[in-house]
Amino acid sequence: MIAFVNGIVDDIAIDNAVIDVGGVGYNVKIPASVAGRLPAIGERVKLYTYTCVREDAFWLYGFLSRADLEIFKRLITVNGIGPKGALALLSTMDADALRFAILSGDTKAISQAPGIGKRTAERLILDLKDKLSYSDDMISREIAGESSGNAFAADTPQKKEAVAALVSLGYGQTESLQAVNAVEDIENMDSGAILKAALKKMF
Repeated sequence: MIAFVNGIVDDIAIDNAVIDVGGVGYNVKIPASVAGRLPAIGERVKLYTYTCVREDAFWLYGFLSRADLEIFKRLITVNGIGPKGALALLSTMDADALRFAILSGDTKAISQAPGIGKRTAERLILDLKDKLSYSDDMISREIAGESSGNAFAADTPQKKEAVAALVSLGYGQTESLQAVNAVEDIENMDSGAILKAALKKMF
């Protein structure tokens, strides 16, 4: 019903923002990942919104990009995940990390969200994996070797081996790739050196 709100940030909480649009303050529910990226109070922002209307409530859920709004809308189509669960997921990890977790089948990362158990995570992956593609997220650009500022692509043998080693140690696929990608100056490292550096990023 309301596609977006464009106005001045009046207040920010971890799960809610008040946006002043022409003198009217709109309460917009937001994930923690969005709260941390909002402009300061008094500055202008545009939030793409999903409208949830119930008999006793009228809620707006807001996101900084259409892509983030789209993943939220897909999440709430999964049986057992309503707007509250979708917001919890997007508060635990940002939309790009969540897309990658779904695509890589990483139930461990997904089930870290409050109220999302292993079975719900498995159902989410089953329902959405075929509806997403690696072109949907920023992490995919690293896998494809297009990451800006890092010519050492995530699909090189050394990086793959380091990720696989982290997974074998019990870390999730998503956090393993993120840790490996966070290692600096790895062009001349072998997989063992990358692994050691990535492990330091885990702590």
